Amino acid sequence: MTGVMNYRDIITIEAGKRGGKPCIRGLRITVYDILEYLASGMSEDQILADFPDLERDDIRACLTLDADRED
Repeated sequence: MTGVMNYRDIITIEAGKRGGKPCIRGLRITVYDILEYLASGMSEDQILADFPDLERDDIRACLTLDADRED
């Protein structure tokens, strides 16, 4: 991805999945999960190693969504 991140292309919300929480690309990994891993001290590389379905842009989309919620 280049330019400004559009997390709306990555973050999905489905009523029947993870209680309707925002997830990454329809996976069962929530934005909250990723933010918790980062807050606990995991690096992006560690998260990507633990969850091979994730991409670096997925993590950045979570951070962008979180930042937008703060505005």
